[in-house]
Amino acid sequence: MHLWSSLPHTHAALCLSGESGLGKSTLINSLFLTDLYSPEYPGPSHRIKKTVQEGGVHLLLTIVDTPGFGDAVDNSNCWQPVTDYIDSKFEDYLNAESRVNRRQMPDSRVQCCLYFIAPSGHGLKPLDIEFMKRLHEKVNVIPLIAKADTMTPEECQQFKKQIMKEIQEHKIKIYEFPETDDEEEMKMIRKIKVCSSNVTLNFDPLRSTDVSIIILENGEHCDFTILRNMLIRTHMQDLKDVTNNVHYENYRSKKLAAVTYNGVDNNKNKGQLTKSPLAQMEEERRDHVAKMKKMEQEMEQVFEMKVKEKLQKLRDSEAELQRRHEQMKKNLEAQHKELEEKRRQHEEEKAGWEAQQRILEQQKLDASRTLEKNKKKKIF
Repeated sequence: MHLWSSLPHTHAALCLSGESGLGKSTLINSLFLTDLYSPEYPGPSHRIKKTVQEGGVHLLLTIVDTPGFGDAVDNSNCWQPVTDYIDSKFEDYLNAESRVNRRQMPDSRVQCCLYFIAPSGHGLKPLDIEFMKRLHEKVNVIPLIAKADTMTPEECQQFKKQIMKEIQEHKIKIYEFPETDDEEEMKMIRKIKVCSSNVTLNFDPLRSTDVSIIILENGEHCDFTILRNMLIRTHMQDLKDVTNNVHYENYRSKKLAAVTYNGVDNNKNKGQLTKSPLAQMEEERRDHVAKMKKMEQEMEQVFEMKVKEKLQKLRDSEAELQRRHEQMKKNLEAQHKELEEKRRQHEEEKAGWEAQQRILEQQKLDASRTLEKNKKKKIF
């Protein structure tokens, strides 16, 4: 561990979780080249503390195992003991920081959680997704495909792509190995990135199959050496920094927020206090975007409704004008017929009157002629 060659000792806390039979105990024994898990697992009163030493640097190692995880019929809230343990270590460190005498501050915070995924080839299980979603805001989560030798290289690569796709779909934040200036480390990081940020492991140091022998230290057989170098050599300090600067600060800010909300209805703010500030800001941003979209949709609906109402009014006005036009046309036609009838009657009356006048004129003329004749007869 050349990053701590000048230090007398350093602390490390790893959490291992996953279903039984995936090689968690074997990985730890192989990772530190020591028998932390003996074949006969002793009880709590007979356990012996182990101190791993490399290059003169003592590593105070804490392994958090989860035996029986996911083995029950009902696995509801089976992640709760893990989250409670991580929060309890954050609480211990926060209390140590709050003391007046802070010379000795044992750091037992969990820096990394190695989550083992069964090589099913069908993507993540609902339990895998829920567990990582519950822990990704509290600890650096590194998903591992266990016993990848049970799949062909093509199946393994496809399985990795499927896992990464589901991780992105469910917005799970896994630990991203940062880039370094060392060329060898960059090669390892690039290999990890090509593997979709998932590390494939075959845990037994010498594992025999029907067709070949799988050697743990051979990088062509598995990615165990890459994982070991990054966990305990090149990237342990980054894991500790991310734990301290991100996850612990999120926990501390929530505790301070809880103190701020003291005296207020905590049940009302309980949902906000269980989230990190960054997650809360992101959620508020999503809520704001959703609210704006909803307002935009409502405005569009109101606009469409107003347009429909206006068009309906125009159609109603047009229909009313058309009705009035037809009515006026009918009235005009009726008046025209009435006038024509009156004109016809007038013409008939006029013709009758003229005929009577002609008869009267003829009678007057005849009477005048008769009178003239009578006068002439009297003269003679």
